[in-house]
Amino acid sequence: MPNKYPEEIKKQAVQSYKDGQPVSEISKELQIPFGTVYRWIDEYRSCISNDFDFTPAKFKALSRQLDRANHLLRIIQLSKLIDEVPLRKRLEILADIYENETYSVHELCDALNVARGTFYNHIFRRADRTEYLKKQKELMLLVQQIFDENGQRFGAEKIRIILAEHGFRVGTKTVSKIMQELDLHSIRSDAKRSYLKQQENRRKNLVQQNFTAERPNQIWVSDITYFKVNNYPLYLCVIIDLFSRKVIGYKVSKNQSTHLVTSTFKHAFEERGTPNGLIFHSDRGGQYISGTFTKLLRNNGVQQSFSASGRPCDNAVAETFFATFKKEEAYRRTYSSEQDYRKSVERYIEFYNEKRPHRSLAYKTPSHFEELFGKK
Repeated sequence: MPNKYPEEIKKQAVQSYKDGQPVSEISKELQIPFGTVYRWIDEYRSCISNDFDFTPAKFKALSRQLDRANHLLRIIQLSKLIDEVPLRKRLEILADIYENETYSVHELCDALNVARGTFYNHIFRRADRTEYLKKQKELMLLVQQIFDENGQRFGAEKIRIILAEHGFRVGTKTVSKIMQELDLHSIRSDAKRSYLKQQENRRKNLVQQNFTAERPNQIWVSDITYFKVNNYPLYLCVIIDLFSRKVIGYKVSKNQSTHLVTSTFKHAFEERGTPNGLIFHSDRGGQYISGTFTKLLRNNGVQQSFSASGRPCDNAVAETFFATFKKEEAYRRTYSSEQDYRKSVERYIEFYNEKRPHRSLAYKTPSHFEELFGKK
């Protein structure tokens, strides 16, 4: 049965009652039965607390929503799916939410069944780890600088002493480990001839800013950049074929390590059919000059080429790609997580290779340019 009284009349009656007018007078004035006026008063009576002001109808609706939310939560708990997610993964998820949202630690930990103490330990370790990586990078640069400034004469112990003068208290074993990572070897007093030959053959620039190639898999260039996601650095390593400017290998990592470079190269080398006669060009970053990486290239018959120190233009193709990626993609996004950033990198590199025309390729895409070469 349709309601014959408009909302305005109902609200007028209820307001008159609130203002102190008796129900009998309201009924008589509006010519409405007593019972109807009382029903309206009950229906429109506000439930008031410090935080809310709502009618019984709204209260019932909120109760139904709360019941549904409790049922959904109970279903999730009974499924035990949350417990199947590794604790480390849950901690990473919670840390990202904690840094970007306003939920309390109690709410976060209860939601994914994580002990609050465990979560606090994780976020403290995460902050410490970022600081450790920063100091480690600074230490590696200092070791390289001390080694070069002293004519590559000093071993780990002498470098340790100089580091101590700069305020870095580290052990000889730590310095020795860094030197191995950077492939630094002090000169023996009786090795002048060997030294001169080594300097002649090591770290040559075989590209000399001639960023062209006659065929695919003739010259590859590589570099590493970083981008902060939730104030946490993520490192992107790419390998580009100079012939087509195609990104033929890339990886994202939380660590700027030799493993990042070696794994990126191995993947690209396999994907491109383990080519012969390849030149690999990069800057002189610790990852590229490490003994592990140079040995990997040597074992695969790859010649290594290096930019001159302090000359980013010697690796301009890789530098330009990173600048383009950041302007066209990264700076235009707000990343919610590491996974979000990884997907963004993947999407952009696919776009870059398959859809983005390149001026140096007569406005063809890198993939199309290689296809045309294959048809010749």
